[in-house]
Amino acid sequence: ETASPGASGAAPSSLDTWRFVQQAYVGYEFPVLSGLLLQGGLFLSPVGPESIAVKDNWQWSRSNLFFGLPFYHAGARATLKPSKEWALTLGLMNGWNTVVDNNPEKSGYAQLSYGADDLSWSLLYFGGIERPDDVPEGDPWRSTFDTHLTWSATDWLKIQPHVDLGFEPTDLGTSYWVAGALAAQAKLVDWLHLAVRADAFYEHAASSDAGEAARIFWPVDWVTSQTVTLEARAVDHVSLRLEYRHDHAAGDMFFAGEVEGDGAEVPFVLDARYQDTLTLGATAWF
Repeated sequence: ETASPGASGAAPSSLDTWRFVQQAYVGYEFPVLSGLLLQGGLFLSPVGPESIAVKDNWQWSRSNLFFGLPFYHAGARATLKPSKEWALTLGLMNGWNTVVDNNPEKSGYAQLSYGADDLSWSLLYFGGIERPDDVPEGDPWRSTFDTHLTWSATDWLKIQPHVDLGFEPTDLGTSYWVAGALAAQAKLVDWLHLAVRADAFYEHAASSDAGEAARIFWPVDWVTSQTVTLEARAVDHVSLRLEYRHDHAAGDMFFAGEVEGDGAEVPFVLDARYQDTLTLGATAWF
């Protein structure tokens, strides 16, 4: 989150101000076609199918696409529903993960979505200048294209593919990325589910004789992960999950053994290309 010292009529702002607010918005729906909804405030990002809330996902951890792409936006949006299933949303935002923008320009997105009992689908474009002012990359326009669907193939099997790509033509060359994930969830019995997911995220950082552009997502060229999750919901509003995850990267991006640094005055030093995680977690909601 951008740090702003404040000015006449505006209080200072920083991550400390906003980190406890996940969503806060107001809206009104007009009786146009199947509904015209106007909203303004702080929203969770429409990019990708995954959510911040554990209970709303098939697995305990999120894919690398979720961690790399934006979590939230601040601004205004309008959603027109031509029918019960279809919706078109246009949004004007302050950028990626910024309540207070880090530059004078605004970002915008357009999303076409479809929702039915057995299938939901989203196609989205998000564009804007996301880097701060006075950086070697200049003021490049970052374009993001994202699509995903969730399909209930049978009564016991759901499938969820997700593809994201984008580019940013900087003064040092064009940075770009390509990412994809494929997840599936199987209902073993009414209260027990098995979910699997594989994802990969490749990023190219622009470079020229003048230097290399700052990376948008990762300190290395690519990251992947494979995840298996067993979830039990034997009690209403309570989820218990056992999960194994393997992460792999093009270079050191994880921690292993004796790690240099103290995490305070000296940052921890990445020293491993692989990571295996076993998680047992419980979550409840009301």
